[in-house]
Amino acid sequence: MAKAFGSSLRWGGAIAAIVACTPVFAQEGSGSASGAAAAQGEGEIVVTARRRAESLVDVPIAVTAYSGEQLEASGALDITDIGDTTPNVTIEASRATNSTLTAFIRGVGQQDPVGGFEPGVGIYLDDVYLARPQAALLDIYNVERIEVLRGPQGTLYGRNTIGGAIKYVTRRIGAEPEFNARGTIGTDEHADLILSAGLPVGDGTLRVGASGARLSRDGFGRNLTTGLDNYNRDIWAGRASAEINNESNFFLRLQGDYTHDQSAPRGGHRLIPGLVSGTPVLSDVFDTRGALNFPEQDIRAWGVSLYAEYEPSDAITLRNITAFRRDRTRGPIDFDALPAVDADVPGVYRNRQFSQELQFLYSADGLDALLGAYYLDARAVTAFDVRLPGGLAAFTFGGVDTKTYAVFGELSYDFSEQLSLSVGGRYTWDKRVSDINRGVYVGGGGSPFFGGTGVLALTQSDFEGQRTFRKFTPKATLSYHPARDHTLYLSYSAGFKGGGFDPRGVTTACRNPQGAACSPAELFDFMGFDPETVNSYEAGYKASLAGGQGSIGLALFHADYRDVQVPGSIGTVVGGVPTFIGITTNAGKARFQGVELEGRWTLGRDVGAAGDRLAVSGSLGYINADYLRFIDARGIDVADRRKIQNTPEWTLSGTLDYSLPVGPGTLGFNTTLSYRSKTQQFELRIPGLDQAGFALWDASLIWRSDDDRWSLGLHGRNLTDKRYITSGYNFLRQNPDTGDFVLANGQPGLNSTLGAEGVLTAFYGNPRQVYMTVGLKFR
Repeated sequence: MAKAFGSSLRWGGAIAAIVACTPVFAQEGSGSASGAAAAQGEGEIVVTARRRAESLVDVPIAVTAYSGEQLEASGALDITDIGDTTPNVTIEASRATNSTLTAFIRGVGQQDPVGGFEPGVGIYLDDVYLARPQAALLDIYNVERIEVLRGPQGTLYGRNTIGGAIKYVTRRIGAEPEFNARGTIGTDEHADLILSAGLPVGDGTLRVGASGARLSRDGFGRNLTTGLDNYNRDIWAGRASAEINNESNFFLRLQGDYTHDQSAPRGGHRLIPGLVSGTPVLSDVFDTRGALNFPEQDIRAWGVSLYAEYEPSDAITLRNITAFRRDRTRGPIDFDALPAVDADVPGVYRNRQFSQELQFLYSADGLDALLGAYYLDARAVTAFDVRLPGGLAAFTFGGVDTKTYAVFGELSYDFSEQLSLSVGGRYTWDKRVSDINRGVYVGGGGSPFFGGTGVLALTQSDFEGQRTFRKFTPKATLSYHPARDHTLYLSYSAGFKGGGFDPRGVTTACRNPQGAACSPAELFDFMGFDPETVNSYEAGYKASLAGGQGSIGLALFHADYRDVQVPGSIGTVVGGVPTFIGITTNAGKARFQGVELEGRWTLGRDVGAAGDRLAVSGSLGYINADYLRFIDARGIDVADRRKIQNTPEWTLSGTLDYSLPVGPGTLGFNTTLSYRSKTQQFELRIPGLDQAGFALWDASLIWRSDDDRWSLGLHGRNLTDKRYITSGYNFLRQNPDTGDFVLANGQPGLNSTLGAEGVLTAFYGNPRQVYMTVGLKFR
């Protein structure tokens, strides 16, 4: 197990009581992103959280769903927008990036998007697991629904995820020709255009379709050194598919997608003056001064998948999911956000993966069964310089190969119309192979890999390692239906995430307790980190009330985590050379427990004029998340002085949704107020960087014609223009017990651990945005 080393980034474990999202009525001209998905008739919501179509109220799984119609009505732009109204969930762009995803569910996630790490929250694009967080911040277009599943997922999904899963499901092609267009214009030169079309061929069994998106926006601020926009958006994206669908017992889809993101580098806002230059703090938090603009930011991601489903009988379904994906991210990170070459990091990240999943499903005579097998072969490469004053550059090349085999399954039996039992299990075999090299170059403006002419002066890492992990994880759920549309359930599930090696590790930094260089066994332990495991328990109640007029969900949750993985990085001196070190700590134990409540109610069928409808909905999440054992570099248990990162104690939201007939259509209005309590960015508190509690206010007004051909919308997000921190960097010396900044002698003050000017840099959530949308549909 890797030992704690300095102030590392804090990784969470999970707690939350959780319930499924409440039903939302299928209605014209209205919808709120705090509701749920895919309505098939009033009050009924159908999801596939258990790999079969079920009413949401009957599913004994913690799942929240959002339909594509609701996402459009609320003006959602990408998957981060659903985080405000999903309790105990944080979804945001990773620090200094535009398309890398940071996601936390019940405190489980990955703040530091380290190459080769598999995040605690799994992202699925049409049932294909995205193994890396790079290029996983998906834009919303041509989407049928998004489902958010809490807790360990392993008995129903190809790849095991310890914290939960986010399923992004695109629309299938219909049996009739169709064409859809949607345009958006707004503040900060916001301009989007989304087109999609579907066409049946011949008798309609073969169908072809495509969708494309041009997404653009000027920056919320400027880089005052380079003149580039900061926090801008410049994306081209598209999908194409060919489907065979006989509307009976066979479906096959061959699909490809491509995204090209040329947004400018996202520069941080310094929270302190320059320690050497005295450069003052900028007044606008969206402005920056970092001069590094190499390599020019460029993200490309693409993939192809083959999904096949065949039902040889009414009781049996066979599925195949085959996929290949690749992405490449090139971009600069200017840690200090100043013009000087001081903690400047040009980097390249490459990922590729091949996955194969087979499923056998059976449903008859009260028995539902799923048996599956999964294979993943993935390669992640990280290459970056850390350029420091004096012409020093530490070049790191880290590669991580992952191979995974798994068999999984779940059986559910109905003893009666009221009582059912589900049991399942998974056996996972993970293999990690890592190669890590680090060299210090002097002179020449950096390493040759990034175009510099520096000369190799010192090798700090030359490491190869291999580890294999095997684990069986069971699950059991008891469900009871005291009446129709009422569900009580108790569940237990075990979760597991394999260990590995930190690709940013520095082998020469390893010292044994006597101060000597580490032995091979000690070095292997220093560079690596252990698997983490969780035992999760949940009790829940959900109901659809008054014939679908209202709904409620309530659950209690408790989870015990062991060996929680906490990836982090520090600045230090190794062999007399200042350098950057990544190291992943296994915090010994953590406990998470809490309660979660979601509800919705429609206030009458006819409020005011005929056909009017008023609905209110809300959610509340509470988490008590604590480390029980956390041994630091001094060998001291500091659990009572460490917090779970990106896990606010309280998450709340409330939505008012009103619609009424206007002309030849329906006018809908929805407004949402959401709140998150204090959030700590790292496991050790950081003055100035941790975010106090805050509220966000969104509102939308949308008119939709009776024939659903035209729609016009006006959307406002963060209408109070709240400034709030989502992530950041810290390379200042801290007291390991209090988190206060200290000088080298321990006295209060600011002392840099990486570079001369000091790094305390923040990244912010989007400011106020107002935009209009126009939609057109031909069917």
